Order: sequence, then structure tokens, then C-alpha cells
Amino acid sequence: MEFTTDDLKALFHRLAARMAAERDALCALDGLVGDGDHGIAMEQGMVAADAAVAGADGSLQDLFNAGAKGFLNAVGASSGPLYATAFLRAGKVAGPRPAMPRDDLRQIIAAMRDGVAQRGKAAPGMKTMLDAWHPAAEAALGGAAPDAITAAARDGAEATRTMVAAIGRSERLGARSLGHLDPGAVSAAMVIEDICRALRGQG
Repeated sequence: MEFTTDDLKALFHRLAARMAAERDALCALDGLVGDGDHGIAMEQGMVAADAAVAGADGSLQDLFNAGAKGFLNAVGASSGPLYATAFLRAGKVAGPRPAMPRDDLRQIIAAMRDGVAQRGKAAPGMKTMLDAWHPAAEAALGGAAPDAITAAARDGAEATRTMVAAIGRSERLGARSLGHLDPGAVSAAMVIEDICRALRGQG
């Protein structure tokens, strides 16, 4: 079963709708440890990426690159360059082809993880979105079922509650960040869940 450019356009559309629906909840989470605007940034970024991808032609890589540019142009906050880099890395894996085996979405998840890690200069355990991306990528590369990949991302996001922020805006809170979820990890788990829906062949 193949994952086509039309499937990728549908995925970006779902991500935009998901972030719009979760905007207020993500802002509330961010208000506890940051500036309270993470939900707005994710909605604006994904909506812009969706519009860019919808209006683009070409290969899977071309569409991912369009999404990266759209997200970055819309979001000046830290999530902008992080997701732009993630989408560019995904595009390299997808390559200049109109379709790929759906199972290659596992490599897409890993490539996005690598982009986030490289751009953010973060490591697991620092209370960032990487705490969701890393376990999901490891599960994906290990051949786990889509539901298990999603669960790994959610568990990783939940684990940030027990971490003290070591990087980013919430680092200034120090020990006061303990007991709160990292909003970037929570939104990342949502993104991963929608990619896993595509991996299952849903949408």
C-alpha cells in the first residue's frame, strides 16, 4: 500500500485541523511553563503549512519542503525552525517521488526526530518535544505497530511532568517546571498520532 502526494496533502490538512482544535488546551499548558502561546504557534504553523502544501505540485519531497517553508514563514517562535527542519528532513527521506511504501512513514518519523534534535540541540530528558519524538522514532524503527508508536509518544510527553526543564524558555523556571507537562511534547505526540493514522492507512 502506497502513500501518495494526495495522502500527504490530506495529512497536512488533518494536522492543521488538529492544531486548531487543540489550540486553547495547548496555550493553557504553555501558560504554566512559558508564554502561553504554543497553541497559537502550532495552529498558525500547521495552517500555513497546509495551505502551502495544498497549493504545491511535484514530488513528496517538494510537498514536504513547501510545508517547511510555510510553517517557518508563519511562526517566529522556537517551534517554527524546529518543525521546518523536521519537514525538510522528512522530505529528504521521502525523496523526489510521487509515492512511497506506506511503511516508509516509519523513517519519516525518525527523520523528523533527527531534525528536531539537530536544530534544537536537545537530548531526551531535557523536557522538550524531543521527549515525545525520540521514543516514537525508536518504536517506529523497531517495527512497533502504529498504536504502539503513538503510545510511546504519549508516554514520552507524559514523562516530561517529572522532568526539570534544561533548555528553552521554561529553563528559567528551574525546579518550578517540575510537575508540568511540556506543551511541545504534548503537541508532538498529537502530530505523531496523525502520522500513525496514515501509517495504518486511515486517510
